[in-house]
Amino acid sequence: MAQLETLEPRAVIVWGETNSQEHKSRSMGMKYRRVLLKVSGEALMGKLSYGIDPAVVQDIAAEIAEVVRDGIQLAMVVGGGNIFRGIKGAAAGMDRATADYIGMIATVMNAMTLQDALEQMGIPTRVQTAISMQEVAEPYIRRRAIRHLEKGRVVIFGAGSGNPFFTTDTTAALRAAEIDAEVIFKATKVDGIYDSDPQINPQAHRYQTLTYGYVLAQDLRVMDSTAIALCKENNIPIMVFDLTVRDNIQRAVKGESVGTFVGGFCEVS
Repeated sequence: MAQLETLEPRAVIVWGETNSQEHKSRSMGMKYRRVLLKVSGEALMGKLSYGIDPAVVQDIAAEIAEVVRDGIQLAMVVGGGNIFRGIKGAAAGMDRATADYIGMIATVMNAMTLQDALEQMGIPTRVQTAISMQEVAEPYIRRRAIRHLEKGRVVIFGAGSGNPFFTTDTTAALRAAEIDAEVIFKATKVDGIYDSDPQINPQAHRYQTLTYGYVLAQDLRVMDSTAIALCKENNIPIMVFDLTVRDNIQRAVKGESVGTFVGGFCEVS
C-alpha cells in the first residue's frame, strides 16, 4: 500500500449567498454539493448499435432528477460517440479539425435530448454550448452557468471545449475547474478502473483508489492524460462507476464506494 501523493483537498468557492439547497444536501448526508457528471455518448445507445435509446435516456434523467431534488447542484458534459466520433472520422481520411467539429455538434444533439428528458420530469435544465447555437442553446458563460446551478438548474455543457484536438474528458475537467465542482463523476459501462481488460482477463484487478500520478504512469486511460493532468493540477477527484446500476449516482453523491476513486491524497489499492 504505497502513499504516492499528498495534496491538500480542493478548496470550493461558494458563489453568492449560502442557500437552502446546500443545507438540504448536507443534512441528507450528501458528501458533495456541486458535482460534474461526465456521460459518454455510447452510454446513451443502450443496446443499440447507433444513436439514442429513449428508454436509457429516461433512466439516466430519472436518476439525475432524484439527486437534484435532494439539493445537489449538478452539471453535465456529454460525449457524442453514439453519433459521430471525430477521431474515427479522421482515421477514415477526414481533416481532423473538421471531424472534431462534427463530433462537437453531435454532443449538442445528445445534450438537447437529455435536456428534454429532464424537463419532462420537472427539472429545469439549460444547455450551454462552446460553439454558438443561439437558436437552440445558450453560449457557454461561466458566471451564468454557476448562477443556474445555484438556482437548482441542471447545466449541460455541449460542443466540447469548442476546440478541435481535445476530448470531452478534457472538457469535463476544464468545466469542473471553472465552476468549482467538488468532484467529477465519470459514468461508464464498467464498474471502475482495472489493471487489464476484465472482459479478456477474468483475473483483472479492480482498483478501489488510485492517485493521479499512478493513472498517468500506468497509462490506465480511464480519461485522457490531459484531463487527468488538469484534475491533478486543480485537485479535482474523479469517481469512475457503472452508470447502468440503479442509484449509483445518488450513492456516489453520498460518498459511497461505487467504483474507483482517483485523487491526490489516497493510496493505491
